[in-house]
Amino acid sequence: TVRLQPQALAGQSHSLDAAGLHQWMPIAPCARIEVILEQPALRWSGTAYLDSNRGDRPLEQDFSRWTWSRASLAQGHTAVLYDVTRSDRSNLSLAWCFDPAGGAAAFEPAPVVALPASGWRVPRATRADTPVRVVQTLEDAPFYARSLIETQVMGERATAVHESLCMRRWAWPAVQLMLPFRMPRRA
Repeated sequence: TVRLQPQALAGQSHSLDAAGLHQWMPIAPCARIEVILEQPALRWSGTAYLDSNRGDRPLEQDFSRWTWSRASLAQGHTAVLYDVTRSDRSNLSLAWCFDPAGGAAAFEPAPVVALPASGWRVPRATRADTPVRVVQTLEDAPFYARSLIETQVMGERATAVHESLCMRRWAWPAVQLMLPFRMPRRA
């Protein structure tokens, strides 16, 4: 059982490309979650985040890579950093802070900080004012890495969920052939 309890719903959508074909929508950026599993018998609760991405074309047509991170901050705020490199080599950087009452404010992102590449050599970077440390890599695929990082966002130390996506690798035929084995889908 998974229960997500939004503290407020966000109603905005952000274009990730110049033509508006790809949208990112933070739905419940400040939320609580409770997870109860029967096999294995585990349960936990904590802060949560729910968003949605949608597009009118395949990602690999319009993007070469992106990084995204979400950090829970004091007073229940959530900071989200989104850096996109488009296929035309233009860049987009989004930095938003959401509060539990449903407010949202853009903020000036810190400089880019390189992180060690993943086991599959997926390039990783984030934005921070201080050194950043990869705490744990949760998912490592030929084109994608999800990690926990220790960082500083808006002057506050935080542990963040961080993702790096390389669409050029995703489009490689060898990677496409690996998907059923490297990232199997289970019924």
